[in-house]
Amino acid sequence: MIEFAPKWIAWEITRRCNLKCVHCRSSSEEEVKGHPDFSTEEALRILDDISSYAKPVVVLSGGEPLLRKDVFEIASYGTAKGLRMCLATNGTLVTGEICKKIKDSGIKIVSLSLDGSTESVHDDFRAQKGAFQGIINAARLFREHGIEFIINSSFTKRNQEEIPKVYQLAKELGATAWYMFMIVPTGRGEEIMSELISKEDYEEILEWHYQMEKDEKDMLVRPTCAPHYYRIVLQKSKEEGRKFQRRTLKFSTGGAKGCIAGQLICLIDVDGNVLPCSYFPKPAGNIREKSFKDIWENSELFKELRDFKSYKGKCGSCEYINVCGGCRARAYAVSGDYLEEEPFCGYMPVKMRKKLIKKGK
Repeated sequence: MIEFAPKWIAWEITRRCNLKCVHCRSSSEEEVKGHPDFSTEEALRILDDISSYAKPVVVLSGGEPLLRKDVFEIASYGTAKGLRMCLATNGTLVTGEICKKIKDSGIKIVSLSLDGSTESVHDDFRAQKGAFQGIINAARLFREHGIEFIINSSFTKRNQEEIPKVYQLAKELGATAWYMFMIVPTGRGEEIMSELISKEDYEEILEWHYQMEKDEKDMLVRPTCAPHYYRIVLQKSKEEGRKFQRRTLKFSTGGAKGCIAGQLICLIDVDGNVLPCSYFPKPAGNIREKSFKDIWENSELFKELRDFKSYKGKCGSCEYINVCGGCRARAYAVSGDYLEEEPFCGYMPVKMRKKLIKKGK
């Protein structure tokens, strides 16, 4: 049994996209130079490599994966190899014909990106008029064709007031799950540091999510890129004298755990680099040079991320380190050191509080 087995791989099969979202790590059409799509033959080789070692969920992502003409050939091949193939799309290119191909290729579930409850908010965030209607249309088509879908929503200061409204809209659209993404500054996201939700609001939003999740019966809900949520879950459950039962989705990583970058998940980018997650720009290795197994098991980067004793600052002293870990990508983006403390967590560990008391501070 592998201690840290790969459960979920996001695979950037193209860096081309028809949108220019403010937070995205990928590139728009005109920015794709130097990062061309790999061939179909290489895609199938990568699937051979992964499936010979493990059988994780593989999410075909981008960019916009539907811009690749061979996306369903890739999906079908992965399905035949025993991999649980999924698709992440912005929804604007979904048609009835696309839905048929999704089902025929064995894709298990599709994710859509929805960042506002209205056309004006979502289209502003996605920098493309018509993006909101694309999501609404895609959700309708998925329901008509019996395709299970989840909704991912990304939030900054510009749309944080929309969070409860987007959650309600995701339910109305018939999503199986709603994932609330707390933005990590990477890619074009590096330019929006001033738009990141404050520590104080961050905590309030996660506490709201905890209360909402307790009452939610119909749809799986999960904050993403917000590892200290699991500290809040333990704190609140203890205060309430109850055990918090969480639902899981069979095509997710499951379990109640914080940052799982390089532990249960990773990203393979269009250049073949294997990265800890979609927001972590430092590669652990390249799948064109080494096998996926070799990178996953032997990368020094992955080994460091799995060694909680090497974490620094508040994270290194925190009693919740094993369930949280802090966002490693956010630490890297803000401090340049991925082992540093999570910069958007306001919690003071007990050990550090005691030291401050002794010093009379």
